[in-house]
Amino acid sequence: MKYLKYILLGLVVLFVLFILKGVLSPTQTYDVEVTVDKSAKEAWAVMNDETKTMDWLKGLTKVEHISGEKGKVGAVTKYTYTENGKESYIMETMKEIVPYKKVAMDFVMDGVMTMDYTMNLEEKDGKTIVKSTTIAEGDGMFMKSLFTFMKKTMISQEEENLANLQKVINENTTDYFPAPQV
Repeated sequence: MKYLKYILLGLVVLFVLFILKGVLSPTQTYDVEVTVDKSAKEAWAVMNDETKTMDWLKGLTKVEHISGEKGKVGAVTKYTYTENGKESYIMETMKEIVPYKKVAMDFVMDGVMTMDYTMNLEEKDGKTIVKSTTIAEGDGMFMKSLFTFMKKTMISQEEENLANLQKVINENTTDYFPAPQV
């Protein structure tokens, strides 16, 4: 009986420490960047080409416009992801758009997280630096605490997505800006 008390006390202490970690670090912030061998204008066009989105976002199976004007501030889009046969949904709301330079959006996954996400493009010497900044927060105390242990996984996922985007942009053959015919 004495050992059971110690085991229960140990579990309570671990649970309190787990929750405390979420209280002390409720948000997870990280940056990831890649450089592409294309202009910011072309990189922007590829990033916004819905026919290529599934090529660079891992697990994405469906993109559905919900409301607002597509490509404008306030537009809402539903992203469906499938992993291990299970579907999950993320709602995106566009917050800011500066063509060829910046896009900012909020993502919400009900019961799991909210995410403030910004993608910046900076052109230098014919190449473009694509940098994402993410501020993620778990939904509720348990998820906030869990997210403190998931930061490395979230960074790895973003690195994989941006590496895929880099490849899609660098291998792009679509002419988004054809010269006018004379």
